[in-house]
Amino acid sequence: MKITVKRAYIFYALIIAFLAGVVFLVASVYLNGEEWATKRANRHLYSSSNAVLSAGPIVDIRGEVIADTENGKRVYNEDDQLRKAVLHVLGDTHGFIYTGTQSLYRDTLSGYNFVDGIYTLKQNGVGPELVLNLDTEACKVAYKALGKFNGAVAVYNYETGQLLCSVSKPTYDLVNKPKDVNTNPAYDGAYLDKVVSGLYTPGSIMKIITAACAIENIPDIYDRTFDCNGEYVVTEGQRGIICNDNHKTGLTFEEAMNKSCNAVFAQIAIELGAKKLQATAESMGFNASLYAREVPLKMSRYKPPVSDKLELGWAGIGQSTTLVNPCHFLCIMGAIANGGEGYAPDRIFEMNGLLSSQRGTQVMVSINPETAAKLDELLRSNIENEYGDDRFPDLEMCGKTGTAQITGAASHSWFVGYSQRDDLPLAVVCVAENAGSGMKTAVNVSNTVMQYFLDNPY
Repeated sequence: MKITVKRAYIFYALIIAFLAGVVFLVASVYLNGEEWATKRANRHLYSSSNAVLSAGPIVDIRGEVIADTENGKRVYNEDDQLRKAVLHVLGDTHGFIYTGTQSLYRDTLSGYNFVDGIYTLKQNGVGPELVLNLDTEACKVAYKALGKFNGAVAVYNYETGQLLCSVSKPTYDLVNKPKDVNTNPAYDGAYLDKVVSGLYTPGSIMKIITAACAIENIPDIYDRTFDCNGEYVVTEGQRGIICNDNHKTGLTFEEAMNKSCNAVFAQIAIELGAKKLQATAESMGFNASLYAREVPLKMSRYKPPVSDKLELGWAGIGQSTTLVNPCHFLCIMGAIANGGEGYAPDRIFEMNGLLSSQRGTQVMVSINPETAAKLDELLRSNIENEYGDDRFPDLEMCGKTGTAQITGAASHSWFVGYSQRDDLPLAVVCVAENAGSGMKTAVNVSNTVMQYFLDNPY
C-alpha cells in the first residue's frame, strides 16, 4: 500500500512538473515568440546578408511606396532624395538604425502572430502592408530646407499624435550606401535618428520651462518689471550672465520672453531655485524614460545646481548641463497647444488593419491647463510682437527661438512652435547644428515645412 501511495505521489509530481513546463513554454512563446521568430538567424526571413527576404511593403500616408519586397529582395523608392529624407524613420534591415521602422516593426512586416507564427508569410510569400503617418514629400521639403546643416526636424498633429514629418541629418542612401560611412567624419551620427535619439543643449527654448515654473510659483510675476543692462551680475566683481542685448529698464515678464532676455530669466531662475525648476521640468518629462509609442526617446536631462547661483542662472536660460531631446520638446509644444495634454508622436497610421485612431492616443506630457493657456499667450506674443507674423505667413504661429552656445563651435539654431489654426493643428521642432541664431536657419526651416502642410493638407 505504501509503495502504491509513493508511486502515486511521484506520478502526481510528474504531472505537475509537466503542466508547469507547458505553462512556462506557452508563456515564453507569448512573451518572446516574435523576438525569436524575427531574429536575423531565421533564414525564412533573412538572407545570409541580413536582407529581409519577404517583408511587407511600407507606404506613407499618401500611398507613396517607401519600401517593398520583389522576388525575395528588399527594394526602395526610386527617388534618392526621398530615400535620404526618410532613412531614419524607415531604418535599415541590418539593425544599424535600431529605432527604424524596419527594425522595431519587423514582426509586423513579417506577418508574425502568436497563433500562426510566420505561417502567413510562408503562405503568401510576403508580409502585410504597414502604413506610416509620414508624408514623404514633407520630409523631402524639410531635408532640402536644412541645406548644409545637420540636425533634426519634426512635425506632428498635436490633436491626434500623428507624426507627419521626421528628418535627421547626416543621412545616406540605402540603395547606394557610401563605402566610407563608418570612417568619414561627414557621416558621424548617420546611424542616429536625432529626432528621437538626439540630445542637444537647448538654449533659449528652455525659457519656456522657466516661464512655466515662474507662472506657477511667483504670484506677481505679471505685475513685476525687470531691468537689463546687457549682463546679470550674480556676485559682485565676477563675470555675470551675458544677455544678447542691452534691452531696457522696466521690462515686463511678457516683454522679457519676447526679447528672450537672458538677464531677466537668469534672475527669475535664481529666485525660483533649483528644486522648483527641476520639479517643473520633471513634471513635463525631463529626467524620465519616455516613449513615442513604441519608439524609445533619449532622456532629456535637467538637474540645475542647488548652491552655484551663477550656474543655476545659466541652467534657467538653457545652457549649463541641460540637454533636450527634440521629439520630447515637440510633445511639450503639443501639450501647450492642446490645452495641457501632449500626445506621444505616432509614426504608424495603419498596422495589421488597425488604424492610428483605433490605437488611441498616448499622453507623454501633461501641463496644468491654466499654465498651458498662459504659455500659449506668451508664445503667440513672441511671434506677434518680436519675430513678426511675416516670418510665418498665414500660419497663426506660436513659438520660441533658441541659440544654444556650444564650446568651440558655432551655436545650434532652434525653433519650437505650433499653429493655432483650427485647420492646421501642427507643432514643429527644428534644431540646425552650428547654424547660429535661431531667428535664421531654424525659423526658416520651420516655416518652410509648415507652409508645405498649409498648401498640402493631408
